[in-house]
Formats: sequence, C-alpha cells, structure tokens
Amino acid sequence: MGIGATIHTFDVALADVDRGVYDDLSFKVAQHPSETLAFLTTRVLAYLLEFEEGIAFGDSLSGGDEPAVLVRDLTGALQAWIEVGAPEADRIHRGSMAAERCAVYTHRDPDKVAGRWAGKRIHKAEHVRLVSFDDGFVDAVADAIARRTTMAFSVTEGVVYAEVNGTTLSSAIHERRAG
Repeated sequence: MGIGATIHTFDVALADVDRGVYDDLSFKVAQHPSETLAFLTTRVLAYLLEFEEGIAFGDSLSGGDEPAVLVRDLTGALQAWIEVGAPEADRIHRGSMAAERCAVYTHRDPDKVAGRWAGKRIHKAEHVRLVSFDDGFVDAVADAIARRTTMAFSVTEGVVYAEVNGTTLSSAIHERRAG
C-alpha cells in the first residue's frame, strides 16, 4: 500500500495591489508523497499570484496532462497554463499552444531553468513568463507552512509580502521571458 497525499488547508487574505485583486480565500492542497514542501509552496505562490475566476490546481503530479495550476473561462476553455519547478521545454511548448498565456514559477535557480530551454522549440517563447523569488524566500515560506496555514498575502510594486502563521517574509518577484 502506497503512502497517501498530505492535505494542507490554507486560509488566505489576498491583496494584490498590482493587479487590483482582493479576496479572502480558503482552499485545500494535496501534497503528493514525492512532492517537496518547496514545490508545494511554489504551487501555492503561483496560485495566489495568478488568482482569478476559474483558477484551479491541475493534476500534473499524478502524471496527468494538466499543468500545476490552470485557469479556465466560464465555457471551460483553457486561459492560462501555469507550470511549477523546472518543466521540460516540450511541456512549456504544449502549454503555450493550449492557452492564451503561459507561465512557469520556479523555486530553483532561474538561470538553470531557462538554460535547459535554450535552443528548444517553445511556442511564443517571448510571451512565456519565468517567475522566481529572492534566494531563500520559498524555503522560508515552506518552513512556516503547517497542515493548517493562515496567511496574509499582499503584492505591491513587484514585491510580495507574506505573513505565514505568524512569520513575516518578503521577496521581490523576478520575471523574465523564456525566449
């Protein structure tokens, strides 16, 4: 019998001043047994930074064809394909073709992640965003996460401020294009 997923519950006060998005969120995230806490944290950060109507966590961890986070409109059409970590170029290519916008959020060295894509075919690579954070930020947020997490999460002028279970953290949001 395999080890089951660990369920994390998040209660988040979201204030993204840069995008004009304000909401109180409550959601659950399943952490796959093979998933690191840093990867889970990056999935949650991507979800919060991309939050809009129709957003959901995908089934990418169970070997599915969906990205880590996705956005569908009211008709079910895929609007955003959001990967996490260091996905292969062919996965980014497929996502960029399938959705209006495509992004990758990484907890790894963004130069190494982008370097793996060099010379590879990625549809509209100049429009694919690679998003990262200051060194140590994702790990610090991961260290503060518990099975039940309360978070105040705000974004202003390209900086994220997070109060996670009583721990206050901040980071610049670093963005570059895949191509």
